[in-house]
Amino acid sequence: MKVLFLPEVRQYFVELASILYQKDYFGFEENAIRYARELFDDIENSLPEKQKKKAPEYFSKYGDNLSYAVFKKNNTTQWYVFFETYVQEKAYVVTYIGNNHTIVQYL
Repeated sequence: MKVLFLPEVRQYFVELASILYQKDYFGFEENAIRYARELFDDIENSLPEKQKKKAPEYFSKYGDNLSYAVFKKNNTTQWYVFFETYVQEKAYVVTYIGNNHTIVQYL
């Protein structure tokens, strides 16, 4: 199965590296870029194998019949990847991403 990303999700990954560096989560910009790139690659390569859950109604603004999967990056941060599944096209389309620091109250 293919994993595709909406343009706004791809843009989020570009901005994520800058945000992480500017907020001093990483001391070097290269490390922030590497973190964002590795997260993107992990989603792209392993989303089809992840356990999926039905997304709560709150997230319906990001698509219809959404599911989500969890990607744990370290002891304090988990990323929640929301996606639509297109079985006939054999594709997952990532429509939104957030982490436990920003969206966990809605799950």
